[in-house]
Amino acid sequence: MHIFVTGGSGQTGPAIVAELIAAGHAVTGLARSTASAARLEALGAKPLSGSLDDADVLHAGAVRADGVVHMGIAGDFSDLDDLTRRNVAATDALGDALVGTNKPFVSTSGTLVMPAGRVGSELDPTDSSALGAHRIPGEEACLGFAGRGVRSSVVRLAPTVHGPRDRGFIPTLVATARRTGVSAYIGEGQNRWPAIHRQDAALLFRLAVENAPAGSVLHGAGEDGVVFKHIAEKVGAMLGVSTCSLAPEDAPQHFDNPFLGVAYGVDAPVSSARTRELLDWVPIHATLLEDLETGDYFTDTAA
Repeated sequence: MHIFVTGGSGQTGPAIVAELIAAGHAVTGLARSTASAARLEALGAKPLSGSLDDADVLHAGAVRADGVVHMGIAGDFSDLDDLTRRNVAATDALGDALVGTNKPFVSTSGTLVMPAGRVGSELDPTDSSALGAHRIPGEEACLGFAGRGVRSSVVRLAPTVHGPRDRGFIPTLVATARRTGVSAYIGEGQNRWPAIHRQDAALLFRLAVENAPAGSVLHGAGEDGVVFKHIAEKVGAMLGVSTCSLAPEDAPQHFDNPFLGVAYGVDAPVSSARTRELLDWVPIHATLLEDLETGDYFTDTAA
């Protein structure tokens, strides 16, 4: 198949592009800069110049393809309303191009749309008060195309997609421990975070393109929930610094970010059992704690 990909030059996107190409698919990737285009070309993909705000470009890219993987996100997390609006508009532009074709349309969300404090399954309803609730309208927009002749599905990625050159939550946790001299968790630290290795995530996206039924919700979690205290302890051990508990009210100042001061304390485990059974998906790569010990999180480059 010929797959049109947005976000193919970002954090997880290149692994997905490489996985698709290795499986024999052709890939065209949206490129908003010459650097993005060069990265896509280096992976073996053909770049299409444009941004997620270019509805005509998105429509044209989707029309010419046999399927779409929507990884990109436009906007600033300081303005979630704008970010949500732009994501829904991009999703609509891509989906409209596929109506009536039964082509696959795989969009991206996060497991943090699920209710906190219990293990959420793929069939459970989302929570409008959840930390990742801004992702819900995009999910709904994509899944809505399942009733319009599109084989649409949503992959909810774990908050930690780990692997080489990670730029997400875990490197920020490491950087804070370096800066403050202590690796911290919030409260008792028993809150659980799902995690997935980037290569396992890439395989899941490829399997979704190839086989996910219309209307599927998929959980991209290689680990249902890693105890956050264990993450902080591993970071402390690797850096040679102490580990400590923070009171919830002190966390925003310690992490120098109000959002992170809440996020690092959220208990958000999920199950991916249905996803594994549905697509015969078996995560095989390093766990988060293994990756912290053997990966590049504590190299000079990462620092």
